Amino acid sequence: METIKAAAKQAMVEALNRILELELAGVVKYTHYALMVYGYNRIPIMSWLKGNATEGLDHAHRAGEMVTLLGAHPSLRIGTLLETHKHDIGDILRESLEHESMALNAYYGLLKLAEGQSVLLEEYAREMIVLEEMHLDEVNKMLRRPGELEPFPA
Repeated sequence: METIKAAAKQAMVEALNRILELELAGVVKYTHYALMVYGYNRIPIMSWLKGNATEGLDHAHRAGEMVTLLGAHPSLRIGTLLETHKHDIGDILRESLEHESMALNAYYGLLKLAEGQSVLLEEYAREMIVLEEMHLDEVNKMLRRPGELEPFPA
């Protein structure tokens, strides 16, 4: 990590802290969503949302570890939390899709900064991109009507 120029390192730390904040916001959002699910499918959907909150906490921790690996201080902030007061499952899933898209873009931003600077951060970003792409696909499929093959319009 000593070969990374100061400006590049600072940009990567800022990107990682944005990711940390975004992932922590996801923990809060998914926890809230899980509490607001009602109806026949409450138990499996609530469990899925709680799992996403747990995964988000793991992702936040990993981002924080990368910040400290670079010799910097992890952010104590949490990303934007917007209460829409829309708790229909479709609304929750659309908000989830938006959140996951933001996370994916943040990891792509980190990858761009890390390329040619740090193999470790490149590989970390790539691994997280794969996970976020798969999660985005999962949410997208949940938003489709049975039998629809075309992706849900984001």
